[in-house]
Amino acid sequence: MLSHAWLIPLIPAISFVAILAVGKKLPRGGSEIGIASVAIIFVMSLGVAAGWIGRVNNPPVVHHDTGTEHVVEGDEHGEEAPADEHGEEPAAEDEGHAATAFEDSVSFAAAAPGSASAPAAAEGEEHHETPPVVRDITWFDNGTMQVKVGTMIDGLSTLMLVVVTLISLLVHVFSTDYVAGDRRYTHYFAFLSLFTASMLFYVVSSSTLQMIVGWELVGLCSFALIGHWWEEKPNSDAALKAFLVNRVGDIGLLCGMIVLFFAAGRTFDIIQINELANAGEIRHFLLLVGSLSLMTAVMSKSGQFILHTWLPDAMAGPTPVSALIHAATMVVAGIYMIARLYGVFFNGLSIGTSNINVMAVVGAVTLLFGGLLAFVQNDIKKVLAYSTVSQLGYMVMALGVGAWTAGIFHLFTHALFKACLFLGAGSLAHHIHSFDMKEDMGGLRKVMPKTFWTFMLGTGALVAVPPLAGFWSKDEILAGAQQLGGDGGYPLMLIMGTLGAAVTGAYMTRAIWYVFFGERRGASATHDMHENGPRITVPLMILAAGAVLAGFTNIPKTDNFALSWVPDGWTLRFEHFIEPTGAYFPGGLESFAHPEFNLVLAVVSTAVGLTGVLLAYLWYWKGLGPHGLTDRNRFARGGYKILENKYGLDVLYVDWIAGATKGPIAKAANWTNQNVIDGVVNLVGTSVRKSGEFVYRYIDQGVVDGAVNASGAAADGSGEILRKAQTGKVQTYGAYLFLGAAILAAIFVIAV
Repeated sequence: MLSHAWLIPLIPAISFVAILAVGKKLPRGGSEIGIASVAIIFVMSLGVAAGWIGRVNNPPVVHHDTGTEHVVEGDEHGEEAPADEHGEEPAAEDEGHAATAFEDSVSFAAAAPGSASAPAAAEGEEHHETPPVVRDITWFDNGTMQVKVGTMIDGLSTLMLVVVTLISLLVHVFSTDYVAGDRRYTHYFAFLSLFTASMLFYVVSSSTLQMIVGWELVGLCSFALIGHWWEEKPNSDAALKAFLVNRVGDIGLLCGMIVLFFAAGRTFDIIQINELANAGEIRHFLLLVGSLSLMTAVMSKSGQFILHTWLPDAMAGPTPVSALIHAATMVVAGIYMIARLYGVFFNGLSIGTSNINVMAVVGAVTLLFGGLLAFVQNDIKKVLAYSTVSQLGYMVMALGVGAWTAGIFHLFTHALFKACLFLGAGSLAHHIHSFDMKEDMGGLRKVMPKTFWTFMLGTGALVAVPPLAGFWSKDEILAGAQQLGGDGGYPLMLIMGTLGAAVTGAYMTRAIWYVFFGERRGASATHDMHENGPRITVPLMILAAGAVLAGFTNIPKTDNFALSWVPDGWTLRFEHFIEPTGAYFPGGLESFAHPEFNLVLAVVSTAVGLTGVLLAYLWYWKGLGPHGLTDRNRFARGGYKILENKYGLDVLYVDWIAGATKGPIAKAANWTNQNVIDGVVNLVGTSVRKSGEFVYRYIDQGVVDGAVNASGAAADGSGEILRKAQTGKVQTYGAYLFLGAAILAAIFVIAV
């Protein structure tokens, strides 16, 4: 199954075409095609995961003295095949499958012998690694550069396959009820399929060129789905805003990829780029420039401060789309790119040896500032949107301090509990058609018990209440900030990450109070509120179960009394199966390390998070907060205004930058267009017209037609003369004959 992973993005792409072609003619408007295709690829993704687990448990043996990979498939009778310069060998020997027409090139990329980034191995020593399964074909070869496209399957891509297909399947099922009766029902499911296909294509890419294509396709689909109800101006504006802000990041993406392409010797190959970066064969300056350029792309796509402004506005789209964007597709694309090209970022930003770097700072600022913005939101979806901004900040910070596994582990747990929360918000609003917590909700826990309990479990995981999923992943991030990097770790990131836990607990407690407690208000009081059907509640329960259990996949290994009872075979399973090995990952570098579980830090961070919960509880439930604080205290009023105005970023972008564009710059551009560009065009047009008139009048009519007409007139005149000579009398013709003979005789006499 590992070598056939290319089918996984292909199937939903075919589904997209099929739904558009025949969807409206089907009983369920094409949703049955979308659900069936995603269900199939989810099962296939589980097959890929099973194959990868088997491969990790029984890895091929890399001989560092010969440059060969000894493939072992369940017994001791493997075959050796010489490796190429990247330690690659035909996959057919590993998989036991006959090559097909598509299998032009199938390889298992292993650590290059003698690579500076490979773990040290004595001559003749066997080093057990789990190289990725790479299957590619040559797209074109001009003699100096060979471009390949294909799939790369390792622990990271396997995880993303399962996460994307699971969330997409649940969103598809949820949507059959949520958007039932929508006028563009078929169009909606078609783009859900394309959205899924685009993200899957992106995560299995074996080259940076493919990643660029997948990146843009994901952005295109999000634009289409955010603006699904484009008739309403706020929705179309939100889609356009998402598109334009991400174009800023796309400039950084292209610049960064171009730098890496030339720095690595004109190659798009992800493995080769990472290997060269880890081996120190790319100049540090170029790695730094490439990393900073790509960070711009991450900031826009993954909603990092200050390019996060499009993400809350993206709530204009259907709620299931919001769940898919925030949990498994659009916003995690940037996180995935950092993780996939981690050799570039780790070495370019000196992550393993510094105490501060751009990535860590951006993530830390985002997690805290994004969380604070959630306090002033009354729309439940926007609360969750700013929560996503904050949690993405945790992931970026984790990768920025060197805690690769912690960052990806949080991506995994966050996908489950955030999808649960967004779909829970959709369940709440399904009847009242409003997301306003303060005006239209309240007291809903009794009438919607399934939604309430699943939402509570998702909230507990988000707040990092032990032993729910978010506790394990967030604690590992903070441990990384404490222990990794240069001497003293990343103290600023540790402080901001811990404060972020308190902020998270506070704003989610506020949301719980407004939605589920107190008296029913507004639309919820006037509507017949009741629990939704199974197509909405079953996905919620599945995701809530994930929010509870997912954290146990990476229980830390420690002698601490709190976890010493856990068998070794149950600890760090996520790290064991997901974290890459080999020269294309910086795990072999001396500066790369893993954080260890710290009970004191876990207790302190949990206590800080619960303090935020307690303060919000006392403020809202018990009414102990100082009422009218913003009216009496100018500092509180000023702080609230800053948050309400979103730090002034929308004013900066919309009023100043966009306003300047639509005002003076637009007028200048219009003047240039009317007077310069149009002037040149008109001048050229006039010149061409006059030239044509001259050619027609003097050349065509005077010369060409004159010559033709003259030859015709000459022929006509000579014909008239000859016609008169045709008298029909024999004696006349005899005279002509005699005259001709006399003339010829005279000529002969003169000539001779």
